[in-house]
Amino acid sequence: MKRNEVKARLKRGEPSIGSWLSIPSPFSAECMCRLGFDWLVIDMEHNPISIETAALMTSSMFGSSTAPLVRIPWNTGENIKRVLDMGAWGIVVPMVKTREEAERVVREAKYSPEGGRSVGGRRHAMGFSSEPSTYYAQANDEILVVVQIEHIEAIRNLGDILSVPGIDACFIGPNDLMSSMGLRPQMTSEEPTVIEAIERVRTTAKKYGVASGIHVSDAETANARIAEGFQFIAIGSELSFMMNQGQEVLNGLVNNAVHSYERREIRY
Repeated sequence: MKRNEVKARLKRGEPSIGSWLSIPSPFSAECMCRLGFDWLVIDMEHNPISIETAALMTSSMFGSSTAPLVRIPWNTGENIKRVLDMGAWGIVVPMVKTREEAERVVREAKYSPEGGRSVGGRRHAMGFSSEPSTYYAQANDEILVVVQIEHIEAIRNLGDILSVPGIDACFIGPNDLMSSMGLRPQMTSEEPTVIEAIERVRTTAKKYGVASGIHVSDAETANARIAEGFQFIAIGSELSFMMNQGQEVLNGLVNNAVHSYERREIRY
C-alpha cells in the first residue's frame, strides 16, 4: 500500500505545499497535479463539484506524486465516508468549532477501534494501489485528517479541538475567520486581532502536535508563513491562477485592442 508522504512530512515537522481545485474537471486536476504540488484539495464545499466528478478528479491524480484530498461540503458522516471510499487520501472539514465536532470528524474518518467508519467497497484501496484487506488494516495510519479553524468560536475552543486524538492538521480559512470577527473578508490583514488569532492557532497546534496550515495567495506569503512555522500551506487555486493570469494579459493590451470590453482589475 502506498505511503501518504504528506502525512509523513507533517509528522516530521516539515512544510507541505498544495493548492485548491475549484473547477469541476478531471482534466484540470490532472494538469495541476503534474506541476509538482504535494497535495491538491478538491473543494466540494463552495464549488459545483458532484461526487462523481470528484471521484474522477481524484483518480486523475492516482498515478502522480500528488496526494488527492477533498474538502467536504459539511461535517457529516455521509460526506466523509463517500469521499474516502472513492479513494481520497484525506479530508479537509470546514467550520469545526467545538470538540464534539472535531471528535465526529475523527470517528467518521477512522475504522474501528479508533473510529466507526463503515467497511465496504474497493475503490478506496485502488487509490493507494492496494487491495481492500490491506487498506482496512492500514488506512487509519495513512488517511490525512484536517479540520478547518475559520470561526471566532473555534479560536475560543482551540485547545479542546486540537487535543482530539486523530487530528493531523488544522487549516485556517482567513476569509471566514475575519467575517466571523466582524471584519472584511480577505486573505491577509494587518488587523492586530486577526494576527493574534492566527498566531494563537499556530502555537496551540504546535502544543498538541498538530500541523498548522493556512491559505495564502502567492509564493512570497507562503515562504513567510513557513518561516513562522506553518506547515500545511495552500497557495491559491487553479481558478485564481487562470483568472489572474488572464487579467494580466488583458491589462497588457493597448486600449483599442480590447474593443468594447470594459476592463476591470479583479484579483481572485
